[in-house]
Amino acid sequence: MLRIAIQSKGRLYDDTTSLLKEADVKVNRSERALLVRSSTFPIEVLYLRDDDIPETVASGVADIGIVGLNEVMERDENVKVVQHLGLSKCRLSIAVPKAEHYTGPQWLQGKRIATSYPHILQKYLKEQDVKAQIHIITGSVEITPLIDLSDAIFDIVSSGSTLVSNNLAEVETVLQSDAVVIANKHLDAEKKTILKELIFRFQSAIDAQGKKYVMMNAPKDRVDRILSILPGSMKSPTIIPLADDKWCSIHTVLDVHSFWEIIGQLKAAGAQGILVTPIEKIIG
Repeated sequence: MLRIAIQSKGRLYDDTTSLLKEADVKVNRSERALLVRSSTFPIEVLYLRDDDIPETVASGVADIGIVGLNEVMERDENVKVVQHLGLSKCRLSIAVPKAEHYTGPQWLQGKRIATSYPHILQKYLKEQDVKAQIHIITGSVEITPLIDLSDAIFDIVSSGSTLVSNNLAEVETVLQSDAVVIANKHLDAEKKTILKELIFRFQSAIDAQGKKYVMMNAPKDRVDRILSILPGSMKSPTIIPLADDKWCSIHTVLDVHSFWEIIGQLKAAGAQGILVTPIEKIIG
């Protein structure tokens, strides 16, 4: 049995529970339950605050955890980053009031910087040979320049809308973060086997996100033109003969971000009867 610690609420909680579901790991959590065993996979889920997860994994109370890389770097616990999941992407950045003329990291010399991530900030300032006053804030960091508690902030940025609404400008990106799987460094062989299978399931579900399976019919004399349009990120498309020996069926996978543009090009190249279906898993 493997114990996994995940965030108890918030954006990463939503992303993690969706990923577990896509990996066919069924967990029925009641509202107040903190530890729940899966009925379909040999794991139990421990629900925690995100900043408690690295220490919980490092101490062995949980075997693995899913948490933002920003929390792993800030807590600096003795854990192993096993897998980047590409979920809950954000960045840790320095922002200053828009009215300020920011000239680079040296502008921060002697300034007051408010943050919930003092460890990462201190490391960055040391690398830049900058000495500044770090004020640890656990609440709304972005309002501190407005009330003259700081000259700059160091905080999580996703869309940047919060900075704009508080008249701040992002000037330095210090860390790109996403959700990662971390593990205790002393897992036994049985738990490592379960973890390997879980990571395999996660990756299969992640690889399928944003992908569509596309089937189309085309005259054989248009196949080369159609193949030249298809992106090269997947392996060679499948070409299947049809009853009419002048036609064939072409099967491929497309990314949703470029889907409509490519579909239009395929139609213009002679593809017909285009059928599009969602993909649940991609097994590499």
